[in-house]
Amino acid sequence: MTDETGQTRKALYEQAQRLGITGRAAMNKAELAAALECEGAGTAQPVIGTRFETFRRLANAVAGGEFVLRPRALTGFERRIHVRQTLREDHQTRIADGTEETAVKFDQLSDSLFSFFRGTALLFYRDMAGDDAWLPTVLALGDVHPENFGIMPNVSNVPIFSVNDFDEAYYAPFTWDLKRGATGFMIAASTEGELKHKHCTSVVRQFIEGYIEAMQRLARDGTEHEEEMRFDNAPKLIRKLFKDAHEARADWLRDDYLDEAGMRFRSTDKLVPISSRRDEFQKITDRMVKNNHIDVPPRAQSSESAGMRVKDVAIRRGQGTASLGLDRYYALMEGPLGDGTDDLIIEYKQARRSALAGLVPPSQYEMNTRAERITHAQAVHLIRGDRFYGHIEFDGRSYMSRERAPFRDSIDLDDLSKSDWKQYARICGQVLAGVHALSDEAGRLDYDIEPAIIEAIGPAALFTEDMVAFAEEAAERVRRDHEMFREDHARGAFTQLDMVYR
Repeated sequence: MTDETGQTRKALYEQAQRLGITGRAAMNKAELAAALECEGAGTAQPVIGTRFETFRRLANAVAGGEFVLRPRALTGFERRIHVRQTLREDHQTRIADGTEETAVKFDQLSDSLFSFFRGTALLFYRDMAGDDAWLPTVLALGDVHPENFGIMPNVSNVPIFSVNDFDEAYYAPFTWDLKRGATGFMIAASTEGELKHKHCTSVVRQFIEGYIEAMQRLARDGTEHEEEMRFDNAPKLIRKLFKDAHEARADWLRDDYLDEAGMRFRSTDKLVPISSRRDEFQKITDRMVKNNHIDVPPRAQSSESAGMRVKDVAIRRGQGTASLGLDRYYALMEGPLGDGTDDLIIEYKQARRSALAGLVPPSQYEMNTRAERITHAQAVHLIRGDRFYGHIEFDGRSYMSRERAPFRDSIDLDDLSKSDWKQYARICGQVLAGVHALSDEAGRLDYDIEPAIIEAIGPAALFTEDMVAFAEEAAERVRRDHEMFREDHARGAFTQLDMVYR
């Protein structure tokens, strides 16, 4: 719900948070608006600059058929300033909080081209603002690249292989995922796989051809609801990943997480116990289970009760690339045995606005919630996915929940041979087609999406080469941006935000 200025309570709350207004969490929308008005009257404090609405207008103009230049046309100094402003805005919360992980993240982006690509989705999509407005819309994953596919638990705690990161998910033209994925495979095959350019383009072709092949089959057979890649039906390359990811829960807990008694998290450089918040996270977990209508299985029920019992809580540091620096908590749940060998770990991960929001062509499917949007995408893309996926708000922020599992893993790109890269890319293209095909009956689309996508693709060879050409050009742009970013980062450009002064 919005007020007379068109702002939601969440937007007002975020302004109050930036200004440090006390008591904001307990305020309703009217009280927040009044507090902000009072704060504005009493101070001349500048606000943080944002170009969100500017790019929304740009995307709408492009989608409407206007001839408008996108930032991808910028060069030299103007492109440098655009990159700098976009990354400052994208990392507003991290820079404002001044956490140690903020510096760690920017160091990671500086050290690796592929990490830079992974951690700058907003920059990538601002170059695409409004593109492909005439093409069929799907529930896009939003951040397709070789490491966002992997092993995870399904609803029965059985390992499956599929897309595994829904943080940027958004309703968008189907080509947005393909263009991001093609660029990701182009860069990763070059930097992580150390393949020559001609082999990198072959990898991208396999990714696109795998997508088209699977979409043609699904348009014909309509079996997307029945398909799930498990160990028994996976290709040889993915079966090896299943084997490598396998680990007994007791060993996993003992080796990576628990103290000697098996009752609490042990303190490490990446895991900081906050046992004093156990009761608070018990209430959060109870609310998460209730609000998301989660049917708690026997394996997650404590011997002392029929529900989930929180044994301990810890802050998780240093995980992820795009999400590094965002709040992340691990809650240790007591298993039925009560001896620390069958416990569960539920992760609460801070959610942000999708990088695609305000940039995709306008559609009736637009959504701009945070953790709830992520939960929706997981439920659509993985019909029988992790039952502990949910959304919850606490500390004035939006969080998604999911189970950490002993077998949650992704492929090691360094170990892939030239032929493995091509096979893996084709498999990922096929998997992506499968989750896109679920956008109609499981998602919000009200028409059969597979035939529409096949028709929009047209001649497969032409479409494939168009995607390869896009990936080549985009990858080169990412390389140039990375060089400018590294220079700016070394000069301290990302220790402060762009402020709007009066």
